[in-house]
Amino acid sequence: MYGADRRAIARELAAAHGGVVHRLALAEHGIDRFAVRNEVAAGRWFKVGRHTVAIHSPELNETARWWRAVWESGSGARLDGVSALEASGMTGYHASVIDVTVPKSSHTHAVERVRLHLPRVPAPVVGAGIRKVAPDIATIHAAQWAATDRQAALVICMPLQQRLTTPSRLQLAWHGVQRSARRKLLDGVIGDVADGAHSLGELDFTRMARRVGLPPPSHQSLRDGPDSRVYLDVSWDDVGLVVEIDGGHHALALNPIDDALRQNDRVTAGERVLRVPVIGLRLLPQKFMQQVRHTYDVLRAEASRPRMR
Repeated sequence: MYGADRRAIARELAAAHGGVVHRLALAEHGIDRFAVRNEVAAGRWFKVGRHTVAIHSPELNETARWWRAVWESGSGARLDGVSALEASGMTGYHASVIDVTVPKSSHTHAVERVRLHLPRVPAPVVGAGIRKVAPDIATIHAAQWAATDRQAALVICMPLQQRLTTPSRLQLAWHGVQRSARRKLLDGVIGDVADGAHSLGELDFTRMARRVGLPPPSHQSLRDGPDSRVYLDVSWDDVGLVVEIDGGHHALALNPIDDALRQNDRVTAGERVLRVPVIGLRLLPQKFMQQVRHTYDVLRAEASRPRMR
């Protein structure tokens, strides 16, 4: 085979993998290890692993790094966690390492910027293309492997917001987890994104209010709107303060429009409205509740001032 022919074949094979190709794929097309060695020696191709050859440049893009991670880590390797979510199309979040699961029985190899996980039975591979686990399972794993609780909550929300999985699938995947260092947090966050503000019980919020010195609020107070009657999540009617607790579903579809109309109706009726994301109450309860307490104090002070005639 002429050099120009094998280079054309290699380019075609590498096109589906971000510019890299597996040595076995080259061999299946008549390009043996001696031909690879000659191309590498000539500076046209680059060895970037035991099995992986870069056809254009040793500087790999994200897609090429995913393929190299799977090819080089060990038999049965698959993308997992945030890496599997990114490979499934998630945007707006990028991990500094590539998460790969490999069966515990496999012989593994360390790969630069790859974090290996060795479960006895890895989650099954789904979809076409690069080997990866399903988005619902990858989401649960990403949350457990996250560096902080804030990151854990973020990677729970983003796949749902981007329609990579559904609340019911996420809950089902979570129910299959037997042990987790973040059990309490993820129980709450997954409930929040699946059930909205209803997952934060009325007694929970009342306890939070009591801790910052607030009197017990009213829950699900009824108001007359321009077009219909609406229920408010939390309110202190004596000072005209309303707190709307936004579940994870509030960022989806037309919900922000409905929320804005609902909030504006209350403001034009003379009430003060604070919006609080329910996951924010999970992660930073003290900060949000201090804002509520400060607003309550301001409104109470305004209500106690004598009115000018």
